Amino acid sequence: MPGGNESGADARRRVFVSHTAELRQFPRDGSYVAAVERAVSACGHVIVDMADFPAAGLPPADLCAQRVRSCDVYVGVLGTRYGSPARDRADVSYTELEFEVATEAGLDRIVFTLDTEAEAIGIPPSGLIDLQFGARQEAFRRRVRESGLVTASFSNPDMLGRLVERSLRELPGPRRAAGAGAGAPPVRLAPRPAFLTGRESLLAEMDSRLAGAAGRSGPRLIALCGLGGAGKTSVALEYAHRHLAEGGVCWQFAAEDPALLADGFALLATQLGAPKSTDAWDAVTWVHGVLARSADAWLLVFDNAISRASVEAFIPPAGPGRVLVTTQYQHWPPGQALDVPVLDIEVATDFLSTRTGDPDRAAARELAAEVGGLPLALEQAAAYMQATGTSLTRYLPLFRDRQAEMLARGDAAGHPLDVPATLGLALSRLAETAPVATALMRLLAFLAPEPVPLQLLLAIGQGADPVGRVLADEIGPLRGDPVAVGDAVAALRRYSLVTPAGDGLVLVHRLVAVTTRAQLRAENAAQWQQAVAALVEAAVPPDSSAPSAWPTFAALLPHARAVLALTSSGMCRFAQYLGDSGSSRAARDLSRLITAALVADDGYGPEHPDTLSTRRNLAYWTGMAGDAASARDQLAALLLIRERIQGREHPDTLATRGNLARWTGEAGDAASARDQLAALLPVRERILGREHPDTLITRHNLARWTGEAGDAASARDEFAALLPIAERVQGADHPNTLLTRPELAQRTGQAGDEAGARDEFAALLPIAERVQGRDHPNTLAIRANLAHWAQAAAD
Repeated sequence: MPGGNESGADARRRVFVSHTAELRQFPRDGSYVAAVERAVSACGHVIVDMADFPAAGLPPADLCAQRVRSCDVYVGVLGTRYGSPARDRADVSYTELEFEVATEAGLDRIVFTLDTEAEAIGIPPSGLIDLQFGARQEAFRRRVRESGLVTASFSNPDMLGRLVERSLRELPGPRRAAGAGAGAPPVRLAPRPAFLTGRESLLAEMDSRLAGAAGRSGPRLIALCGLGGAGKTSVALEYAHRHLAEGGVCWQFAAEDPALLADGFALLATQLGAPKSTDAWDAVTWVHGVLARSADAWLLVFDNAISRASVEAFIPPAGPGRVLVTTQYQHWPPGQALDVPVLDIEVATDFLSTRTGDPDRAAARELAAEVGGLPLALEQAAAYMQATGTSLTRYLPLFRDRQAEMLARGDAAGHPLDVPATLGLALSRLAETAPVATALMRLLAFLAPEPVPLQLLLAIGQGADPVGRVLADEIGPLRGDPVAVGDAVAALRRYSLVTPAGDGLVLVHRLVAVTTRAQLRAENAAQWQQAVAALVEAAVPPDSSAPSAWPTFAALLPHARAVLALTSSGMCRFAQYLGDSGSSRAARDLSRLITAALVADDGYGPEHPDTLSTRRNLAYWTGMAGDAASARDQLAALLLIRERIQGREHPDTLATRGNLARWTGEAGDAASARDQLAALLPVRERILGREHPDTLITRHNLARWTGEAGDAASARDEFAALLPIAERVQGADHPNTLLTRPELAQRTGQAGDEAGARDEFAALLPIAERVQGRDHPNTLAIRANLAHWAQAAAD
């Protein structure tokens, strides 16, 4: 057991830590009070303070005196702030009251004072100046110094921590204050976490679940589950330190190995008075017996358990206790597992800003997002920046360019392993026990940090083998077999490497992906990237206009952006999907990127057919995004190239002519659009036929711009003639048919039949809602027109 000049339960003391307020707030990267608490814990003693006094039922001054008298040692840490006067003792502050009570009770007293003359004490001038009670605090400090109790002055937290620990270890044998019980149960805990943020709700949930444990016939158990580096041990230690003053055994076991766990029980058995000859494994039974008979509540922490089965035999079956297990293993009985998530981005941003002292919150937020809020990564990054004097603005591009290297730098307080080592250990264990799950992990590592639709990616019937011969054996067992996929996901969850994100969806933390990729040789990583891209490409639906395919497009889109080349056919279909589903600006922006990539690619170039098709799409979605004039100009330039390369009557040239006419009209010249389409229609009828879909589109557009040019009756008649042909050729629910019906209704109203227009829009609305959805732009336009013509018809 750590700490003290004596061994056994009697070496443990209750230490009251008294301090002035500014010493808990500063420095930002680890306060003076936190340094004292770590020193007390390192000596194996119990920390008592007044942090929770507002929640207690006694008057504050009485509670303060009671707390101090229950202790063995008073540690005073005095700065320059006097603090608030005690509510029911207005003549003294709480700090001064605590000192007086400790003196009256005869406690061992150790006092340290802040050296305000030293440089770089980490407290701003505003934190040192006490305008209201500064004179009273200086008088108190002088009185304490004159008493001869001041052990030393301090100027930084590390120095203070060393002074406190040395002074505590030099104290003579323990003696109890009047009224306190003799001796204390053994304690073995790592120091209290120096930097813990964003966990109050989690600690409150632990309190709620473990409340009343002493009144039960058996202990209550919480398994803190989560990804390596999520801070499970820190949360468990914070809970344990907060409850140390409640008495009873408080012991932390290293639980990753059964032999180490048995040794931990043997040491605890010795502390509890077991015979020296007790076998390590017999010690487990001996400790269980002592804890079952204990009158005091006890707390055991099983840290880093591999699984439930690995610690089950060690968990006491009876007694008034609480058991905390930290583990990556997720499969626990209902009510026992408690997830320790990564930090919310705003909480992580606050941590980085406070920990580094860097005011650039925008950079802090970006870095918090880059590391996915993983506490270990945040602490490593902050420690590296502090050690090297690197600002957040300079660290961020370094991290983005060299993630794997930067994740291995920076010492995280209280954590022996860095991020790659922590996550790599789980990945190594996975490779030993579940090679198929390892293959799935590698597949996931190359996708985006968004929910992954496994069944879409691993479906069979995708044509030629998309993964290639090299990786077919590794991925093959997963394809088309939902049971094998489920088993692999379950294996990944045993190490908290994935998180369920919905039916058939899993989510991988971005740093797990980084670590997984870093473990692969460059050649192997390239093969995996190609295989994953092929799986995504094969899963992209062929028809972007079908609403039934839109959920598939939406699920695959972030992963397509992560792995597909902009020049792939799949990315072109995604651009079309964005536009077809109502996101014209997103379709325009993606089409612009695809066009630039095709122009720059030596395999395509500016006049390749695929490049020309993408330019046509870019012009279309530019117009749909609201810039008709730019769309018209892009198409005019494209038409010249089409005519030169493909000829005046090539289908692609004719399609470009049709689009140019349309956007000429949209840009404000309806008569010119009508005339262009009137010239185009007989050419399309001659080359393609009267009922070809492209011919029908030309007829539709001619009718529209006839109406826009002022002849609503002729437009109505042309749409009325076109509609039955479109329904017969393309189907009543085809997107183009659904564009013809509202045009017919609109021209009917413009030709003077307002009631007829109203009735046609009313009949069309439920069809549009069923086929395209209630929020699709076309559906919303139909609703608006229905309202307009209902009003026009005096309805």
